[in-house]
Amino acid sequence: MLPITRRAAKILAAAVVPASLLIAGATVAAAASNQGATGARQRHSSHFDVRQILSGKALSHTFTPAGSGQSQSEPLAQPDDITALGHDLFVGFQNGVGSQGEPSTAGNLDSTIVEFTPSGHVIRQWDVTGKVDGLGADPERHLVIATVNEDSNSSIYAIAPRAKSGDQVSHFAYNAQPLPHNGGTDGVVTYHGQVLLSASAPGTTGAAAPQPTYPAVYAVTFDRHSHVATLRPVFFDEAPATVANTGSADQGKTVNLALTDPDSSEVVPHSAARFAGDFMLTSQGDLVQIFLSRHGDHGLSVLQLSQSIDDSAWATDRDGRLYATDSSNDAVDVVTGRFHNGTMLVAVTPCNSNSAPSTCPAPGFPANFLGSENLSTGQISPVPVSGPNLQPKGMIFLNG
Repeated sequence: MLPITRRAAKILAAAVVPASLLIAGATVAAAASNQGATGARQRHSSHFDVRQILSGKALSHTFTPAGSGQSQSEPLAQPDDITALGHDLFVGFQNGVGSQGEPSTAGNLDSTIVEFTPSGHVIRQWDVTGKVDGLGADPERHLVIATVNEDSNSSIYAIAPRAKSGDQVSHFAYNAQPLPHNGGTDGVVTYHGQVLLSASAPGTTGAAAPQPTYPAVYAVTFDRHSHVATLRPVFFDEAPATVANTGSADQGKTVNLALTDPDSSEVVPHSAARFAGDFMLTSQGDLVQIFLSRHGDHGLSVLQLSQSIDDSAWATDRDGRLYATDSSNDAVDVVTGRFHNGTMLVAVTPCNSNSAPSTCPAPGFPANFLGSENLSTGQISPVPVSGPNLQPKGMIFLNG
């Protein structure tokens, strides 16, 4: 759940978006109330099953609370982002660490990154200082990249799983602190050879977001000698963008973004019916997605969503598998069934909307659920599943 002070700033900022772009709150409530309903089932001809393959409660790490001098062990908790490198998956457990790196109630300062096989067999794990938020892969350099502390005091790690023990984890400080957007960093993707980071929680310190000088996305380069990661803005929180909602009165018009919550990011697969090959940033609380054209000369497009979402994943193989983290159950789940190629699956997060009440879940704002997204209209529809209750956050789709 977002801090109340941060949410209040977002609610004020949301007014900058043209009213004709906004989808009424009643739509959000109606879509949420349809979760699992017969009508929703009729929209999805395939049957999907959920199965837990990794439990944080069955894993543990050791830490030493500050000043205690006594190490202790605890189960892993709060899995968030998930990525794949080679044949293996990687997930970050946040273990109660605060969004600015504050210790957990037990005095722990470390998140844990776990490497495991698609069947759930754990290979190895690493502790890193801070709250792991973004987790991505750089296949060219065979690295897993993790950002920590989404609100401020942020830094970044590179993990080389194939390196010899002791040389696998490298920690980098950013070249500016505080960061230019006065927040932290979150989503990680590799795009055309560049590592791109979302500039999360803008205005945690300094002026409240949105601000025209606040970057929304950074490109990062690593200096392994100095252990400094240098950031370069890619686009900004108030950049101009073309409205992409098909059928909207504002379709094709240019508006200025008003981003207050840059969060997850993805590269749209080339098989997608729309925005194929583009870089996509989701501004979770603002209910928008921003697309940076793969051609580099078409500017930005913005798609207004009917729901707040976190991660996205495209079905690219009808016999593939969707892997999702579930922080509420400290687990990683796999969703199987007969997928439709090109379907965009999303982790729906109603309680992370700027308009969500401070106490949430609440009427009209249910717990997280699995959904699908219409990339033309921005409409989110629930996807019914069977098995353990799934409240997804991070997601990735692997071909069969």
